[in-house]
Amino acid sequence: MTETAPPPAQANPGPLAGIRVLDLTSVLMGPYATSMLGDMGADVIKLEGPGGDVIRQVGPSRSGEMGGMFMHANRSKRSIAVNLKAPAGRDVALRLAATADVLVYNVRPQAMERLGLGYEAIAQVQPGIIYVGTFGYGQGGCYAAKPAYDDLIQGISGVPALIAEAGDGTPRYVPVNIADRVVGLHALAAILGALRHRDRTGEGQRIDVPMFETMASFVLGDHLGGLSYDPPLDGGGYPRLLARDRRPYRTADGHLCVVIYTDRHWHRFLELTGHADWLADPRFASHASRTRHIAAITEQVASIFLTRSTAEWEALLGSADIPHAPMHTLDSMIHDPHLAEIGFFTSLDHPTEGTVRSMQVPSRWSVSQPAPSRPAPRFGEHTLDILRELGLGEAEVAALRANGAVLAPGT
Repeated sequence: MTETAPPPAQANPGPLAGIRVLDLTSVLMGPYATSMLGDMGADVIKLEGPGGDVIRQVGPSRSGEMGGMFMHANRSKRSIAVNLKAPAGRDVALRLAATADVLVYNVRPQAMERLGLGYEAIAQVQPGIIYVGTFGYGQGGCYAAKPAYDDLIQGISGVPALIAEAGDGTPRYVPVNIADRVVGLHALAAILGALRHRDRTGEGQRIDVPMFETMASFVLGDHLGGLSYDPPLDGGGYPRLLARDRRPYRTADGHLCVVIYTDRHWHRFLELTGHADWLADPRFASHASRTRHIAAITEQVASIFLTRSTAEWEALLGSADIPHAPMHTLDSMIHDPHLAEIGFFTSLDHPTEGTVRSMQVPSRWSVSQPAPSRPAPRFGEHTLDILRELGLGEAEVAALRANGAVLAPGT
């Protein structure tokens, strides 16, 4: 593990220093978005209900409440534990909202209304709030009230069907929470855009970031194809992405990821492998013709890769500047030499988990580099500090703890 400490928070406050985010999200989609805001310097206050974010319990941890997925999606945040179903707990949430620039939630809007925390209620205490909901479906359609999870949104946006078409006919989900993370990135972009709008106009606003519509645009951007036209020019689908043999090529002793894409790539590859005569085949004449015949071409190329070892192919392709990369496993990626050289992984001491591996912000900024400001918080770790920041006296804090409206370590 690379023993490189992140820059101290006070040395670089980040581009969003001075922005406060009230984070009412759980699991992954919302927390992923808000963690990036925290890395950029925002003060992100994660409000957790009794029992805490369920994703705390996913995966191994030393304390039982700090699974790896939770830690990576909730760094750079403070945690306050509040029972929003208690009137006094709702009042705490409203007092926090009155100090916030952004509120993010990822339950259905109807649930926020039932809690008394809908947009109108929040805007009464903070008119300039950026009120962002990330949930399953846009509120103008017949799916508006339906629950949603990553697998369901992958399915309804066509991902398993595309995998079936490109593979053995069996629909499968991508083994990454791709919908949660794509929608989280869209929420981040929306928040930054809304903050810029408020800078110019002073106006807050409500923003809905629905999963289905976001993933539909994500998938169809590649695959709408001829269905973009009226009448359609084809049945849609990008042939190169759907080719059965579009996968890491099997070599004589392993696998290698290779993209032979431009005319120059194809000329060099076929010359180096003794198949220059294929260049006379009309299928190889242009990018458009290769795309039309990509399934057959990829099958032919796959047989060539079986003739050499992975190391031999890496040397040959490298000499020809043909794009290629290793097929990493999770373990081998952690030991990738490039990631080691740039200090991508850092070793941090967590108060309950001991030494943990953290990842740096992947983008590189010349002036205001974002960086994690703190490890993921323990459940309710900052409850008392935040209540005092709101101006509550010790007697008020004690009363809130006594009636279960808030929880703190030891309660």
